[in-house]
Amino acid sequence: MQLTILKIGGNVLDQPAALHDALDYFAALPGAAVLVHGGGKKASQVLRELGHEPVMIDGRRITDAATLEIVTMVYAGLLNKDLVAQLQRRGCNAIGLSGADGNSVLATKRPVKTIDYGFAGDVQAVNAVLLAGLLDLGLRPVLCPITHDQRGQLLNTNADTIAKATATALATHGYQVSLRYCFELPGVLRDLHDPASVIPELNPSLYADALADGSIGGGMIPKLDNAFAAVAAGVSEVIIGDLAAHRAGRGTRCRADG
Repeated sequence: MQLTILKIGGNVLDQPAALHDALDYFAALPGAAVLVHGGGKKASQVLRELGHEPVMIDGRRITDAATLEIVTMVYAGLLNKDLVAQLQRRGCNAIGLSGADGNSVLATKRPVKTIDYGFAGDVQAVNAVLLAGLLDLGLRPVLCPITHDQRGQLLNTNADTIAKATATALATHGYQVSLRYCFELPGVLRDLHDPASVIPELNPSLYADALADGSIGGGMIPKLDNAFAAVAAGVSEVIIGDLAAHRAGRGTRCRADG
């Protein structure tokens, strides 16, 4: 069975017009589908309103106890339920989930190395049986970046990684999975200053060559590492691009060698 997993980040969540278009696109996808969303700027806004200054290192949020309470309220509450309501408006029967709901995403607290990220979670398992059951009922799960450790502790987890882990779990559950990362660029670019320089297709060998010659670097590396981890685990394809690229069947396709 064909399954599409669409991950949207802050560049979509923070722009009403872009979010409107992305939800239209998701609601119209044929077959089974799962939406994974990040946090956007709303959590930082609420943190400041409540007297806490957000702390970010290399684009990753430092999640102390107070921050965890607030991001849980924003991600698993306001954002997740607003997305579900907007999808219901479009005739898409969505159901919003945190990682604790139905034990859908299990994580462990990230160990402290050079940086203490606080209550940040690293995904350990996705409940494919639960998600497949919801999909069989005609529901479309909407997963937020809040997970749990099965010992009562909620954790703030990277949404790109949740999307990858969800894709790999459902690929081993009989689905032919297309994982689509929707962000602000039309694809993986050879030249960050030239939006026309999209690399149409990558496999692990080409990716290794691009890393070696420096044509791919920076913030694109974690996203591509997730993409190729998913491909290696049985996901049919991973497509990276903006909404226009996804609509047009373009972007950068990541596939296995051969």
